Amino acid sequence: MSSPLPSLAFAGLGLMGVPMTRRLLAAGYPLSVWNRSAGKRDLLAAEGATAVPTPAQLCADAEVVMLCLADTAAVREVVFGAGGIVEGARAGQVLVDFSSLEPAATREMAAELEARTGMRWVDAPVSGGTPGAEAGTLAIMAGGRVEDIERVRPILAHLGQRLTRMGDVGAGQVTKVCNQMIVACNALVIAEVVALAEKAGVDASLIAPALAGGFADSKPLQILAPQMAESRFEPVKWHVRTLLKDLDTAVKLSREEGSATPMSGLAAQLMRLHGSQGHLERDPATLVEQYRQSKEFPA
Repeated sequence: MSSPLPSLAFAGLGLMGVPMTRRLLAAGYPLSVWNRSAGKRDLLAAEGATAVPTPAQLCADAEVVMLCLADTAAVREVVFGAGGIVEGARAGQVLVDFSSLEPAATREMAAELEARTGMRWVDAPVSGGTPGAEAGTLAIMAGGRVEDIERVRPILAHLGQRLTRMGDVGAGQVTKVCNQMIVACNALVIAEVVALAEKAGVDASLIAPALAGGFADSKPLQILAPQMAESRFEPVKWHVRTLLKDLDTAVKLSREEGSATPMSGLAAQLMRLHGSQGHLERDPATLVEQYRQSKEFPA
């Protein structure tokens, strides 16, 4: 006779959090949810989750509490703020953080949470976007104790195609920084390519299929190039502000570690320029608009 599934809890019902929680519900896990806006809580409650009014109450029955929040400040507030997880956490529970945060801040928060409550921390940022979240094919890069990661592996198998332990707490976040450096720089170069092809009289919608399978091929190319060529910017599947935040984290980490990242530093400047034009909440496919307006990028 199989043992009952562990009770789970989830905070952060955004573009990624909603499809991830839906997959956990579909797998049969008892699930409590919290979100800053009540609308998303009610949405998941109608689908079988238990909505709670504060993050602290997520800890009442859950063995594993998961977070998928916007940034370091949001995680700090949900964990340590008024009504936060720290008020309900206890030894024996594990916090799994899917958010993309600063590695040093992750280590500090993990140490504080365990010292105050006994609750352990696994940083498990993901890559794959909303399509990966919906399909359960995310790549998950984790930092934490081996036993804690193995404990949550069966749960995360419903969310991702691959879970890799990268090291101790914080190592997952370092790996996600590396991932985002590649993604963001790719996005900017693809925007350059599409705009250049258009100005040179080439049908930019043919770029992705023409390069498919070649050395320049990549998932970002196959996803972003057609969207850019067609000026298809809706629905928003991820945000410019997210890439900018992650690039800023990369530059900060490089300074802390004494490792040069000139390409990512330039990418951060270009992403910040694009965001300053009112595009922070828009899809990164809109980057091509900046290159189409060549006056903003003088040679």
